[in-house]
Amino acid sequence: MVEWTDSERAIITNIFERLDYKEIGQKALSRCLIVYPWTQRYFGAFGNLYNAETIMANPLIAEQGFTVVHGLDLALKNMDDIKRAYTELSKLHSDKLHVDPDNFRLFCDCLTIVIAAKVGKGFTPEIQCAWQKFLAVVVAALCRQYH
Repeated sequence: MVEWTDSERAIITNIFERLDYKEIGQKALSRCLIVYPWTQRYFGAFGNLYNAETIMANPLIAEQGFTVVHGLDLALKNMDDIKRAYTELSKLHSDKLHVDPDNFRLFCDCLTIVIAAKVGKGFTPEIQCAWQKFLAVVVAALCRQYH
């Protein structure tokens, strides 16, 4: 079980309150697919992912990014037991979708970059620390079924 300070909980909640899920999700997933092109193999049914422009303009990518970022709401609502909350998602990604578990970390890195760019100077080291701790717990929970 992860210990959360009141400050960390407040920081993470504040980030979620300011998120535009649609914008952030699309940008983060697009960045992931562009910077790490091997991650595109899971999106073969999403049409043309030939270059950065087509990825960023793809409505299915935007929709999936929105869905993934909204999936983090589950962790926010269950911060005291994220592993349990993500049990079914971990099984789905491991057993059915066969997603390389390193892709969770890659996406979270891209998400952090997009949020930092959006927040600017307000994304202080303290905020980044709490945010990355949160995402590390989410990634560990999603990877749990793989072990």
